[in-house]
This record gives sequence, C-alpha cells and structure tokens, in this order.
Amino acid sequence: MAKAKPVTDKDRERVRELHAEGKGRNEIAEILGRSGRTISEIAKGLNLSFARAAQVRQATEIRQADLADRRAALAQRLQDVAERELEKVHQPHTYWDWGGKDHDFDTYEAPEPTPADKRALLGVVATAVDRSLKLAPPKEEGGADKVGSLLTSLFDQLRERHGDH
Repeated sequence: MAKAKPVTDKDRERVRELHAEGKGRNEIAEILGRSGRTISEIAKGLNLSFARAAQVRQATEIRQADLADRRAALAQRLQDVAERELEKVHQPHTYWDWGGKDHDFDTYEAPEPTPADKRALLGVVATAVDRSLKLAPPKEEGGADKVGSLLTSLFDQLRERHGDH
C-alpha cells in the first residue's frame, strides 16, 4: 500500500484560497491531487464549510423558472402553428406534380385542399394543440377537454361534409 502524503501548511493555505474562490470540495481535491475526504478534513480544521444548500436551491429555482418560461414560449409557438395550419383547411391550395414522359413540372390551384390533405392539416393542428396544452395547461378545469371536444367535432364535421370515413 502507498504511504499517505502528509498535509502541509501550503496545502491548507491552498485549500483556503480555492474555497474563497468558490470552488467545491471535489474540484479542490482534483486541483490538489488529494481525495475528497482529505480536503474535507483540511476544511474542517480551517473551519470552512462546503455546505451551499441555499445557493444550490436558489440556482435550482432559477433554472426551473427559466424552463417554465421556455415551456410557455414553446406552447405559444405550438398554438401559433395550430392556428396557422387551421386557416389552411378552407383556403385555396396549390398542388404540384412531376409527370408525363418528359417529366414536366406542373402546378394547379384548388379552391380547397383535398379531404385527405384537410385530414393531414387537422392532424397537425390536433398534435400542436395537444402538445401546447401539455406544456401550458389551461388554468380553469376542463379547458383541455373542451379543446379536445372541439377538435373531435371539427374532424367529424369535415368527414361528414366530404363523405370521408
């Protein structure tokens, strides 16, 4: 077994300096090439503490608040996508195709998307609304259920209108 390296006054002073810089026990141990236990013992002898629970708690709360803000912003963007795609359901739609023996490119304007394309658009709408509601649930109870019911009703109306089952 290797013999333990004695702790010097220089080690103690270096621990004090690094602690004052805000470095943690493990970081100091790595810098000085010592074990975490040795650094803890040196710190204890110098009346230093590595307990930073309040700082860690505050940093965690800040991170959680930032994440909540980011989720709310993402929910808003998803809602925007849902609204934009829903507008396309009854708007003119441009179709394109490569075809013919010469592989010609052609486009044409339809007054509305086909029933299959409407179904695809509404699928995007439903997914975007669902994810938005999961990221930022409505404050009043039943809000998500109401939106889900409205989307189901909208799907049913489109299927009836176009005979698409």
